[in-house]
Amino acid sequence: MSDRLIRPAEPEDISRIAEILVFAKRTAYRPIFEDDFFSFQVLTVLSVIEELRQDPVYRQELWVYDDGIVKGMLRRRVQGDAVELVELYVDPFFQKSGVGHALIEAFLAEARQQNFTRAFLWVLAPNLAARRFYEAHHFAHDGGSQILGDVGVEELRYAVTL
Repeated sequence: MSDRLIRPAEPEDISRIAEILVFAKRTAYRPIFEDDFFSFQVLTVLSVIEELRQDPVYRQELWVYDDGIVKGMLRRRVQGDAVELVELYVDPFFQKSGVGHALIEAFLAEARQQNFTRAFLWVLAPNLAARRFYEAHHFAHDGGSQILGDVGVEELRYAVTL
């Protein structure tokens, strides 16, 4: 990722990344899943820190937006000739300030530079704000869908040709 504000995550970013993941996921998903036990007992900053510390592959896939404060993160994974945007989250305090735009544009630029033919992601069907964000960045539902685990919520696969 070439943008000077976007860089690979470093070990000292783990606690900040965990905060972003927890608070952004609570904000986005609590209204959809309506599961307070998971949102506030299972999904904790400490549990995410531990997960990040134990999984070096996960950490290698992470990039952060850092302008002196880590404000957002993304995780990508190579899938053959395509690259998957696994996660993109912005701290709720910094949403709608261009952080998400910078992250996704850097992700797409890197994918093109590495000669991937396609980028894709999965987004929850009820998460209209996320769907609009991805659509504004040229992703479109490619017809793929799946039901998420035992919670019965539909995920849609969005893709863009590079």
